[in-house]
Amino acid sequence: MGVRECPALPLLLSLLFLPLGLPVLGTPARLICDSRVLERYILEAKEAENVTMGCADDCNLHENVTVPDTKVNFYAWRRMEVGQQAIEVWQGLALLSEAILRGQALLANSSQPSDTLQLHVDKAVSGLRSLTSLLRALGIQKEAISPSDAASAAPLRIFTVDTLGKLFRIYSNFLRGKLKLYTGEACRRADR
Repeated sequence: MGVRECPALPLLLSLLFLPLGLPVLGTPARLICDSRVLERYILEAKEAENVTMGCADDCNLHENVTVPDTKVNFYAWRRMEVGQQAIEVWQGLALLSEAILRGQALLANSSQPSDTLQLHVDKAVSGLRSLTSLLRALGIQKEAISPSDAASAAPLRIFTVDTLGKLFRIYSNFLRGKLKLYTGEACRRADR
C-alpha cells in the first residue's frame, strides 16, 4: 500500500518523530492545528507535573529557575493584538525552554538522578523543541517580530521556582493556557 492509498500515513509518521525532536520532512505546516497534537503535549506535561508534585529532595533544583507567569486575563487577552499574543507566547516558550534545560542540567549533576524524573525532563525538552518547530511552521515568529506589536507589548511577567514540581506545573499551565489560546486563534485565522 502506497502513501497515496493511506492519506493519514504522513501525519502518523510526523507524530512518531515529533517526540524525538527530529525535523520531519513533509510535515503539514499546520500540524499544531490538529487538537490531538497539542493535547498530547499537554498530557505529557500534566503527567510530569503529577509525578513531581509528590517528591521531595529528588525534585529540588537547588537553585531558582526563571519561568513565565502563566496567568491569563481572558478579557485582556482577547483585546490584545495578534502580534502581542505571539510575542507573549514566543517569549514564554523560550523562557520555559531555558528553564527546562537548566532543570535537565541540574538533574544530571545530582548524585543519583531518578530515571523517572530524567525521563519526564527529557520528554519536556523534546516536547518544547517540537512545539517551537510547529509554531514556527504556523508563522509565530513573523507575528512576534512586527515592530508595532513589539513596541506596544507589555514586558513578560516572570518569577522563579525551585523545584521540578513547580516547574512542571508552570509548563503544564502554559501549554493549557496561553499556548492553547494562541494556537486556537491562529488556526482559526489561517482557515479564513
